[in-house]
Amino acid sequence: MVFPMLALLVACSEQKEDLTAYIDDVKSTTPMNIEPYPEFTTSPAFAYSANEMRSPFQRLKNAPQVETTPATPTCPQPNTAHVKQPLEHYGIDAMAFIGTINNSQKKWALIQTNEGRLYRATIGDYLGLFYGRITAIKDGEITYTEMLPDGTGCWQKKQATLSMQDNAGENNG
Repeated sequence: MVFPMLALLVACSEQKEDLTAYIDDVKSTTPMNIEPYPEFTTSPAFAYSANEMRSPFQRLKNAPQVETTPATPTCPQPNTAHVKQPLEHYGIDAMAFIGTINNSQKKWALIQTNEGRLYRATIGDYLGLFYGRITAIKDGEITYTEMLPDGTGCWQKKQATLSMQDNAGENNG
């Protein structure tokens, strides 16, 4: 075991005379062309004279405040305080009215979304993205009232229907 270790140590001894000769040859034949550092001129210091002026990032002290007029209390507003129902996450164009279920107390509409999910809804339930509320369920159609913004802070009511003949992706209102 000692002999293999001794052989490894002898094989790893320094033999770099040829490498040193090559480095010396390259150094002697390669020209050294190092450019001198560029000379920089010193610029005069800038004298900042706006210390006493207002910062451009602060509000003006005497500027009139912009007042926004709140929506007129007499104009229609949607009920934003209600808990969102599942059908309010879909646009009307992503729903299809596929049938009804009747029992002695209520009539339910079966609505399928474009994702294939099936929901039931009754009069008073919300649907669509514009605060639509179901006002009537008849055989073959759902009547609902949407609240559409008019751009002045008020909302306009629009009555529309979703019928069984309509496919998801169409709306005839």
